[in-house]
Amino acid sequence: MKCRALIVPRHRGEATRRTLAESGWLRTDLAIRAEGDHLLLPLTDGAPPSPRDDSRVEEREFEAVSPAGPREYRDLLDWPEPLKDALPRSFDVIGDIVVIRLPPELEVRREEVGRALLRFVSGTRVVGSDHGVHGPERRRRVERIAGSGDFSTRHRENHLEFDVDLERAYFSPRLAREHAAVAEQVRHGDRVLDLCCGVGPFSVTIARDGRAERVTAVDSNPDAIALLRSTLARYPFGRVVTPVVSRVEEFLPSTEPVERVVLNLPHEGIKYLPLVGPAVRPHGRVYYYEVVPRTEVEERTEEVVSSLRPATGWKVADSHVVHPYSPLSDLRAFTLERSGE
Repeated sequence: MKCRALIVPRHRGEATRRTLAESGWLRTDLAIRAEGDHLLLPLTDGAPPSPRDDSRVEEREFEAVSPAGPREYRDLLDWPEPLKDALPRSFDVIGDIVVIRLPPELEVRREEVGRALLRFVSGTRVVGSDHGVHGPERRRRVERIAGSGDFSTRHRENHLEFDVDLERAYFSPRLAREHAAVAEQVRHGDRVLDLCCGVGPFSVTIARDGRAERVTAVDSNPDAIALLRSTLARYPFGRVVTPVVSRVEEFLPSTEPVERVVLNLPHEGIKYLPLVGPAVRPHGRVYYYEVVPRTEVEERTEEVVSSLRPATGWKVADSHVVHPYSPLSDLRAFTLERSGE
């Protein structure tokens, strides 16, 4: 659109822009543009500033500036600041689903939060309030607070697409980097056990990279294994993965030792480590995930290593934070390597 413009040399552009903005003479709905060695600053109606000898006021064509959207979903809520401060800053996006865990005091306002997230996250179909993972099969309780439809979707990460149903089987979108990082460490001919695999993101990513001879994905939840099978059916490398419905303590005693074991069971996985140790060949590795208080990392690392059998012959090849879990604890990844003895 056409508008009067103050045309100034580039070297004075920023100082002049600041002066115009402070005086209320700069139009913010139009984009400043360049013309040769000069900047064109769109002016509001009213008396223009007196141009200097090296500037002038003329009519020029400008493009409209799209209004800036909200920076956070909280900006869409007309709440008092103390209430906004209680809102979680993070939420999970899984396919076309947004999931958020609300503090108890905000449950009565959950539908308002849901509507804000539905507007804020482009492409969202349904917003769910997360009430945690429950039971040995790790099923999540999710309550719809905005949008429509169920909690099944396809989630993309690392150039792969996973079938997910949040109410039927465990899945976290926060481990995408871990899925890729573990897959990168697998060598040609390695055999891999993925224990408590959920819908199988570790297994599928490892199989896609093409170096593993065999990946065995184990979970006690038959729905998780069914979703994994559905994902594998879309990919030619799916034949590398063998999905198994079984409890870890029933499966491990009869399995042959392998080069890599993944165990992602953050709250109780340590109880399986004595069984995991014998399932690892010399020079093999265990990728273990656990929620650890920040003040107890050193002691917990020692406990994790000593839980493996045989109790000697293991070292910590790596230990790092995957993401914060609570104000006082983190989800931590341990890479544990068995010696050659």
